[in-house]
Amino acid sequence: MKLRILLPLAIWVLSASPVAAQTATPQRREFSLPASQKLGLPFADAVQVGDTLYISGRGGIDLATMKPPAAVKDEVRLLMEDFKAVLALAGMTMDDLVSVTVFCPDLQLYAEFNEIYRGYFAKGFPARAFVGSGPLLFGMRFEMLGVAVKR
Repeated sequence: MKLRILLPLAIWVLSASPVAAQTATPQRREFSLPASQKLGLPFADAVQVGDTLYISGRGGIDLATMKPPAAVKDEVRLLMEDFKAVLALAGMTMDDLVSVTVFCPDLQLYAEFNEIYRGYFAKGFPARAFVGSGPLLFGMRFEMLGVAVKR
């Protein structure tokens, strides 16, 4: 008899607890820049789940020509500005990045990449991997993807 009364009470108490509230599925939102939408690519520029934003691989290319600029530093600037624009869609900044991965077919470009990259962060750098890769789409020298968490 006591079990019949206590079991429903225990279920009700557990379902109302903060632990149960934390297990709810966070909302998923997709973000795409207008230029990306025009290209009709089969992916979002970023997907946010809860406070975490997952940013698709981005490159420093001129969308009118679909080619990177001739100068390496100009390509890095385009890439970083593109990242800033995607973060802004979600109400975030470069300082919300917690991790990035950079793919580069020519590891000798590491120092040139860093010269521009370091100027985009005011509150410290995210964790990062700079990975040697095979050829990248559209002749890009760099492709970067990242994860940001809203502060």
